[in-house]
Amino acid sequence: MGASGLLARGPPPSPAWVTYMKYAILGLSLICLAMGAWATSIFGGGLGFVASGGAGGLVIFVAILTFIVYGGGIALEKFSPNNFFRIGFLIGYIFSIIFWLSGWAWAASLAGVWLSYYDGFGISTSASDPVKQLGASLAVTAALGAVVWVMTIVNLVMFIKACVADPGSNNAELGNIKHQPAAYPAAQYPAQPYGAQPQAYPQTQAYPQQPAAPYGQPQPYATQ
Repeated sequence: MGASGLLARGPPPSPAWVTYMKYAILGLSLICLAMGAWATSIFGGGLGFVASGGAGGLVIFVAILTFIVYGGGIALEKFSPNNFFRIGFLIGYIFSIIFWLSGWAWAASLAGVWLSYYDGFGISTSASDPVKQLGASLAVTAALGAVVWVMTIVNLVMFIKACVADPGSNNAELGNIKHQPAAYPAAQYPAQPYGAQPQAYPQTQAYPQQPAAPYGQPQPYATQ
């Protein structure tokens, strides 16, 4: 029964706060996209990508993937629910969780490296130094990415629970056809036109009544 709900079509019914959480995921992903782009562009070109350790580029990729999966899911729920394939979005949600975990963990490790950077004389660089800016941008990206990662896990759990609870009604396209007994039409009778007189049926023949015979004498029979 649970597998049929995951293979059905159409968005499963879910609480309103789940939808608001999806909007929050999209908003935080947009901020992570901006921070990842900033981390990549601090040193400019390929040097910025190398300096960010590839974490900025990974976060940009994950944010775009999130826009496709969550944004596309919200659009299909509102405008084309019959094209909402639950199994496809289940796979998308799982991949987004994996990539967000990789992105924020990678960004956090590199942020710790750059924020603890010392120059050759053992003096910490100033906050306006590009190295510090790179570390700060990666730190913010990691923090927001961790929040998004937790929210995607909650969304996945609620999605699976809703699919299991709702098998769906559009399973014919996926081969889950339920056989129902054939309905036979009721007998049809010709309707009489409006104002028609009811059909008269022939009356039975009435036989004449014979007078009662006196007490003690046999009853006479009528001759045909």
